[in-house]
Parts: sequence; structure tokens; C-alpha cells
Amino acid sequence: MEFTTGGRLEVRITAADTGKRVSVRRLGSSGTPGSLFIDTVGVLTAWDEGVLSITRKNGETVRIEESALVAGKVVPAAPARRRGPAASFAELAPVLARAWQPVESERLGEWTLRAAGGFTRRANSALPLGDPGLPLPDALARVTAWYAARGLPAYVQTATGAAGTQEELGAELERAGWEREVSAEVKIAALAPIGDLDADVSRVRLARTADQAWLSGYQRSPEPGEHVLRVLGTGPSVWFASVPGEGQTPAAIGRCVVDGRWAGFMAIEVDPARRRQGLASAVMSALARRALEEGASAAWLQVEHDNAGARALYEGQGFATHHHYHHFRSR
Repeated sequence: MEFTTGGRLEVRITAADTGKRVSVRRLGSSGTPGSLFIDTVGVLTAWDEGVLSITRKNGETVRIEESALVAGKVVPAAPARRRGPAASFAELAPVLARAWQPVESERLGEWTLRAAGGFTRRANSALPLGDPGLPLPDALARVTAWYAARGLPAYVQTATGAAGTQEELGAELERAGWEREVSAEVKIAALAPIGDLDADVSRVRLARTADQAWLSGYQRSPEPGEHVLRVLGTGPSVWFASVPGEGQTPAAIGRCVVDGRWAGFMAIEVDPARRRQGLASAVMSALARRALEEGASAAWLQVEHDNAGARALYEGQGFATHHHYHHFRSR
């Protein structure tokens, strides 16, 4: 990183740059001249009482004493992806929401309050894609009351790491005492190479509904109620894939939602006894071929940060991180 003007390090940011993407350099922990420098890049989400808060693309907040700064500057947004589909957060966020729809929803300005009997945070969290129409403390009070009336914890889903994401909102939630519980990556890829994976798709069965066998392989909800079936079965064009197993439970399952040019992959699960046999790739390839027939050209999926095995599988298929999302829970 280049911070110098005329050979000197300079701090060229102020509190007025809050909300902008910045790059800063600070002294290491010893705080003495000659100690190692530490560089941080992210969105400047606060500069209060001599402390900067910078939110990295993965949602982590770094707090830096102003006295430790040796250089800083505003930097342009992250460069556009050089492979795979181009996509803005504004385009992709509604696609993700339509693929995992709640049983009940209500508008709060440009926020959507979503509930589905507690089945997954995605279907039971406020989705803030704009202005709630109220000061934030009042909006959060409305969110908390809405979920309390349904016997549910209050969650807000935010995103970081792409142009137009919600680093500032996440920082404000933390300052308001909300706790970040779970973070995940949204990955995207070209769809055709997934359809062309070297995988045996001959045993993969596709259906428009999740039958009892498919549901028996779905580990998130072993005894799904009507609210679970509603969430799983709703979307622009929903497909379920399964590979028969030795008994009633499939060896592998998957779900895909086709929405315009996008195909979203969810619930890719393999019987633990059948892992490392290419079944996940077979399921995804079969679903991708069907999505291609419906006119889709791009793929997306979500994977939690701590699921290293799944992340490695998807990255080997050409998926790359587009942005990160996080669920904040009211304390």
C-alpha cells in the first residue's frame, strides 16, 4: 500500500470520511517507533473519542486508537470481479430473499420483517434493504416487538464486503447492543461449468416438491412442520434433487431455485457414510443442467464461515465470494 507524499507517511482521512472505504496503517502493539506496521482495509464506520472503527469485508470490526495511526487514505471500492458473473449487491440481495421466503412478512419502510415459526434465521430476520422510515432506535424497537409478539428472538440480517452493503448498519447494531451470532459467505459462479462437472448424474432424481424421502435426508429439520414445507417449496422455480440410498433416506439431496439469470443452490447434503464419492457434485450438476434449460446463466450459494469443507468444494467448482452476510440478535 502506498501512503506517502514526498516520501512521508500521511494520515489523509478524518471523521468526515465515515462511511467510506479506507486503508490505514498503524503501529504494532508495542506502540513505539520502529515497531511493525499493521495495515487495515475496510469501511470507516465510526470515529469517536479518538477511536476509529473499521469494518472489514468479512464483517469483523477493528478498533484503532487515533494516536496509533501513522497513515491513512480513502480508497476506491474493491475492483470488479475478473471471472464469473458480474453482479451488484442491489441485484443479488432480492434474488437471495426470493429463494428462501418466510411464511409471514411485513414491511417497515424499506425493511422486511420475516417470520417462519423459527425455521432458520434467514426466514426469521429483518431484511434491511433501504430506509426503515423511522430513526434507527425506533425501527429496532419495532423489530424487537414484532418478533416478541410471535415468540421469536429478534434478528437483523446485514451484509458486508461489496459496494452498497451495510457495514455502517452493522456497526450501529453493535453499538446498540445487538450481538453478531452467525456469518456466512455468498458465493457466485458461472452456471455452465457446474453443469459440465465430471460427475455421474444418472442416479439423480429431480422433482418439483420435497417428498418424504427427500425430507428424511434434510438434516436441518428432521420432523418438518407445515412452516418448513412452505419455506422449502416457495420460490420462482423450485427444484429438489435426490440420489437414492440403501434404505429410505437418500444418499444425497439438494435444492435449487431458478430466478431469471440466477440459480441458487441450497440444502446440498450427503449421507456421512457416502461422502467423498462425488455425490454433492452430481446433485449440483444435475440441478445446474435443469437451470440452464430454464435460461439461467449464473449460480449462487451461501456457506457459513466455519464450514471449511463445503467452502473448499465450492471454490473447486469455480465459486468465489461476492459478499458476506451476518445475523445480529437483540440481547
